[in-house]
Amino acid sequence: MTLVVALLAMAAAACAAPWLARRLDRDAGYPLAAVFLGTGLLLTSSAPAVLAGDEVRFTAAWIPSLDVALQLRMDGLSLLFVVLVLGVGALVMAYCARYLSHSHEHGRLFTLLTLFATAMLGLVLADDLVVLFVFWELTTICSFLLIGGPGLKAARPATRALVTTGAGGLCLLGAVVLLGWIAGTTDMTAVLQQSDAVREHPLGAVAAVLVVLAAFTKSAQVPFHFWLPDAMVALTPVSAYLHAATLVKGGIYLLLRFSSPFAGAPGWTLALVTVGLATSVFGAVLALKQHDLKGLLAYSTVSQLGWIVTLIGVGTPTALAVAALHTFAHALFKATLFMLVGVIDREAGSRDIRELSGLYRVMPVTATLTGLAALSMAGLPPFLGFVSKEEAYYAFLELPAAWGWLVAGVAVVSAALTFAYGFRILYGAFGGRTLQRRLYEPGVLFLVPAAVPAVLGLLLGVLTSALNPLVNRTVRDTSLLDEDVVALTLWRGIDSPALWLSVLTVALGTALFVRRDPVDARLQRLDVRPHGADVLDRLYDGAIAFGDRVARPARTGLLAPHLLPVLVLVLLVGAAGAVGLDALTETPVPTTRPGDWVLVGLLAVTVPLLCLARSRLAAIGLLGAVGLVVGAWFAVLGAPDLALTQVLVEILTVVVAVLVLRRLPARFSRTSRRRGAGAAVVAVLAGLTAGAGTLALTGRRELSETGRWLLANGPEASGGTNVVNTVLVDFRGLDTMGEAAVLAMAAVGLLALLRADRADGDDERPVRRLAPGAGTGDRAVVLVAARLLGPVFLVLSLWLLWRGHYEPGGGFISALVAGAGVAVMRLPDRTVGRRAERRGTRARRLPDARVLVGAGLVVATVSGALGLLAGSYLRPIRTEVTVGPLSQSLTTSFLFDVGVYLCVVGIVVAAVDRLADGVSPALARGDGSGGTGGTGGTGGTGASGEVGGPHRVGPADAASGPDETGPPDPPDAPGTPGTRAPAGVTP
Repeated sequence: MTLVVALLAMAAAACAAPWLARRLDRDAGYPLAAVFLGTGLLLTSSAPAVLAGDEVRFTAAWIPSLDVALQLRMDGLSLLFVVLVLGVGALVMAYCARYLSHSHEHGRLFTLLTLFATAMLGLVLADDLVVLFVFWELTTICSFLLIGGPGLKAARPATRALVTTGAGGLCLLGAVVLLGWIAGTTDMTAVLQQSDAVREHPLGAVAAVLVVLAAFTKSAQVPFHFWLPDAMVALTPVSAYLHAATLVKGGIYLLLRFSSPFAGAPGWTLALVTVGLATSVFGAVLALKQHDLKGLLAYSTVSQLGWIVTLIGVGTPTALAVAALHTFAHALFKATLFMLVGVIDREAGSRDIRELSGLYRVMPVTATLTGLAALSMAGLPPFLGFVSKEEAYYAFLELPAAWGWLVAGVAVVSAALTFAYGFRILYGAFGGRTLQRRLYEPGVLFLVPAAVPAVLGLLLGVLTSALNPLVNRTVRDTSLLDEDVVALTLWRGIDSPALWLSVLTVALGTALFVRRDPVDARLQRLDVRPHGADVLDRLYDGAIAFGDRVARPARTGLLAPHLLPVLVLVLLVGAAGAVGLDALTETPVPTTRPGDWVLVGLLAVTVPLLCLARSRLAAIGLLGAVGLVVGAWFAVLGAPDLALTQVLVEILTVVVAVLVLRRLPARFSRTSRRRGAGAAVVAVLAGLTAGAGTLALTGRRELSETGRWLLANGPEASGGTNVVNTVLVDFRGLDTMGEAAVLAMAAVGLLALLRADRADGDDERPVRRLAPGAGTGDRAVVLVAARLLGPVFLVLSLWLLWRGHYEPGGGFISALVAGAGVAVMRLPDRTVGRRAERRGTRARRLPDARVLVGAGLVVATVSGALGLLAGSYLRPIRTEVTVGPLSQSLTTSFLFDVGVYLCVVGIVVAAVDRLADGVSPALARGDGSGGTGGTGGTGGTGASGEVGGPHRVGPADAASGPDETGPPDPPDAPGTPGTRAPAGVTP
């Protein structure tokens, strides 16, 4: 249970983060850091057993039908990354407590950072391929939200990161499917134990390619490297966490985890070594070119990740051990450097080395800590970075003959560039003449989070042997070996080839640093094209433009462009059926009864009248009549649930029509005879085709085997006698859950539009109003009817909800009844008008759609989670409740139905509110005076066009650089072109 308790503790901390931020302001970072540290101590308490060869496991049923379980496992490799994720995470949280400004709006940042850590923790502990993929995607989403936090200017970089890593996620999904197919299970331990079978299978090579692509996109390997430097728009704590311990290390973890089936394969080795070396050199060159310290560290991360990927590609036990060691060393010095760059930025007001000089005189402690981390990154003794570099040279030289020396030679070039930009950081910020003499050292609490990994990099370099158990356990779990493979040490003797490669590295790096001015001048002229970001932007914009062209015919209020493709498709399907279904020659089972012809006759009268109607009101009435006849037909055929749904939809359609017709002319505009004739021909042909198809297919197929099983066994299996409802909430509950989520998203969209149209406060809506004194009696009738019928509808909906598992009803039908009641209660508000409200007529207040939809999703999700107690998500749990002489069987399916009920009522409330409020006068005029937002003048938004305005952060980012948005832009003045509502905003 240790593993799942750790995940739940982190998830609980994420939920508590907003509350902590409101109470403690930026100091909320300290209790969150304590949670990180406590969770780390909980997990590492099992470290002795793990290092001895045992594994900590947790298993719970999830999707038994697919043999997918919520399996967690901590072995040596997982333990390494757990230490990085939670250790560096605790330091970053403590750093946030002094880096951020005083503001109670940091809840979003703390929540996302904690969720990100939770997702990364789940990723490295997952022991099922599906669970691994789920947590992988969660890290992608969290990183997108974190990168985009500073506001509108971060939108494009965040999108690049999302698209790139999201594409890698699709590759990982493909690999998960293939590996599960090859091994016959999604249990990751079982899959890895079948490494030989995976390697030899024809689809094994495809799975390897997909794993490599997923890892390359996540770990920013060439040509997918561009998103990582762009991500520097994020806050400095976010950058430190993403680069040092989490997101980019996810790809490294994936490659290490799947080394056992693929290491040694020629394609795997060639791809990883080639791309890794290219990324290492390319990233180092671009890092040396940067003047912005944060940009330099970003490209440095790209280079260091390429170095680690190269080691994994070599694939020998020694190389895998060094990859694990360098991953650890990189996390230490990169976390320190990012946090200290934030300190420099905050204190000096700049990150540009051309504007910094001589800071060591006024900030000696910061300079010392930066020196410790930079020297470790440069690979000088006695730091841990030196040990990992030396061991890497040994691993490269293990490759056959000239191939090993070639790889080692390229690695020397990369390491020399790393040496040069390491000293560029140190000298650029702290060397030379002091220009800003009024600066002073920041507080101790600000420096401690950066000091801890810097000092550890020195201590672990001297005491490298202390890491031998962890590194060896990592290699044994990665390569599935049974013996230790490395004995790390700081000094291997003067006759070591790796030592002389290190000497050459230092000589080349020193030469680059000494000649830094001409080298910098040459690098500034370097322009590698095409830029990956530009290529992605063109592809992205092209995809958006293509989608725009495809959807353009449907972006109209006219019905013909929407109906014509559907009707033509019906004709084509009918023609294909007439040619291909020649086997339908047997006599159908008679299904027509005399009473059916009465309903056919009613339709034969109402449908032509509907087509000929010129009045909009008459057309709505006739359309409702058609719907009611169809509902009656459903009832006659023995489908009461379907009949109820049809009738309720027709009622809501009439209410919606009343709200819409107030803004439309009373009569339809006339169309040309040619167009009318063409529409009639298409309609008649489509109707005849559909009728012929119905006649040809009706009565020729018996009830399916599934249908017979549900009728025979459904009541006993689900505890409900209404098979229609039990299918929705028991047998295909996951599908219904997805539909509820879709309704929630639609409600969010409607609420966003509603917020835009309410920008003018209490102004009158541009609708037709009755003259003063006119229709007073009608309005009184509407008011009384609303007050009487509203509660009746509500009580009826609750009754239908309660009985839905046993009789016709259920969450959807009862929600439609409640929605009809909401609509009826809303009508008087629109009839009376807002000025009348101010004169004393009180409007009926609707429940908040956001609360309804949110509560519905929570209830549905929690009720599904209760099924885990019985073995799987959404599995119903039944219990008998007895109160006196009354006994009632209750199931968790009822709770799930309540969630569906709330979601449907929420979207009805949002839709009615949207249609009832209509369009603000300013938006109707198109002068944009209705709002201050950056997108179409939407009210209630910040200058960036995002709800609630841009995320506010600390002064460190406000000083300079891409970290901060700065103060929000002033609202656009009414009537300016920048606030004009875009096409399509008004209904």
